[in-house]
Amino acid sequence: MSDSGSALIDISRSINIHLMGIGGAGMSGLALLLDAMGHRVSGCDMEETSYLGKLRDRGVRVEMKHHKEHLDIFSPELIIYTSAIAQDHPELIEARKKGIRVARRAEVLSIIFNGKHGVGVAGTHGKTTTSSMISLIAEMSGLNPTVAIGGELCDIGCNAKLGGSDYMVAELDESDGSFELFSPSLSVITNIDWDHIDHYATFDLVVEAFRRFIGGRKKDAPLIICAEDKGAMSVIEDGMITYGWGSGWRWGAADVIVRDGGGSSFTAYKDGYPIGEVSLRVPGEHNILNSLAALAASDLMGVSFDDARRALSKFSGAKRRQQFIGERRGVLIYDDYGHHPREIESTMAAMSGAFPNRRLQVIFQPHRYTRTQALYRDFAKALIPADRVFLLPIYSADEQPISGVSSFMIADELISSGRADAAVYADLQEAAEAVCDAVKQGDLVLTIGAGNIGELGKQILERMDSHAADAKNRA
Repeated sequence: MSDSGSALIDISRSINIHLMGIGGAGMSGLALLLDAMGHRVSGCDMEETSYLGKLRDRGVRVEMKHHKEHLDIFSPELIIYTSAIAQDHPELIEARKKGIRVARRAEVLSIIFNGKHGVGVAGTHGKTTTSSMISLIAEMSGLNPTVAIGGELCDIGCNAKLGGSDYMVAELDESDGSFELFSPSLSVITNIDWDHIDHYATFDLVVEAFRRFIGGRKKDAPLIICAEDKGAMSVIEDGMITYGWGSGWRWGAADVIVRDGGGSSFTAYKDGYPIGEVSLRVPGEHNILNSLAALAASDLMGVSFDDARRALSKFSGAKRRQQFIGERRGVLIYDDYGHHPREIESTMAAMSGAFPNRRLQVIFQPHRYTRTQALYRDFAKALIPADRVFLLPIYSADEQPISGVSSFMIADELISSGRADAAVYADLQEAAEAVCDAVKQGDLVLTIGAGNIGELGKQILERMDSHAADAKNRA
């Protein structure tokens, strides 16, 4: 909760708003919304990110590093901070001394969201893609929604925008329990899995949090839920709108055709009856399920099936979600944000289905020590189908190292399973060099993880260009 209590936060009273951790996907999106709403927005962050350039282009002032002097520089009436910022940070302590209101990102975003006809997408996996699909359908159908997503939507070109209607589509994050602050007019739950071990010690605690989220939606608000997920089905109640495979759910998919090179088509069912064919550019069975959730949501928003499927046929994905990075000498390079064993399994299956005749070379960067400690065996099992596995050190995020926990735990499990080629590399540069030495024409390279591994694909392309130039010079 905020220092003063979220009920007392009146955004309209704050002309100057300062965001600590403004370079993150969620915080930068909130900054864009606040700027569009007419506030004077500033921010700070410890590292340069891709989002900061767009903020600066909008006139948002950004300082690197966190420092209490920012309070004098920007004179904010409200400080917003990410959960990664410690409560005893000097900048927050000084703000409290000065009587400046302090709030978490989710508190402020929920105030905006709860005042609108909010479409909230929750779930352990797939919420970025699903909320992106719903946002694109709403945008192309003329609903002009406000959007707040935890990743950058390729088709809109941003992770947040202020719309002109009462609709707001938002990705709701369960990682720290903050999704319980949101009261949707329409909810989607894609799945429920055990993740964010630093916050949820057991799977049962995750389920309890989702039950509270379900109970917090507006009166009589519809809820769309995936019937193919055991976790989601553990919280199902009468009246919820189900989606899944076949025609037995409220929304279903059958007659699936997978296209080489990516994408698929299927027959959509509503209430047991076929209503038409849907074509997707994005690969994978999980994205078919995501599109069913989007179809169900858009139907409740008053969008026709034809308009919805037309938008889905143009959906090219969110950045860092099975994103094509480039091609060199017949080698394709893709990048994905997956950081949970189930996400890795889905992404690898999608890539193998789209490119069945290519060797799959996977570079994985574990995210957080707590997650690795709890799930390292599951990570190894998920990676086994790859033709070769390259591992990077754990990306700590805001966690302190845990003694004995490292990427070598995953490597050892893989080696015990007969994958003698599994190895841990010291950094991105060493991994890029190893990949360049190993790949052959026709291979598919997949970088996957929630840390800075998103930079690796471009490094591999640059090294392949450099190797080619060196070979040409020697010739």
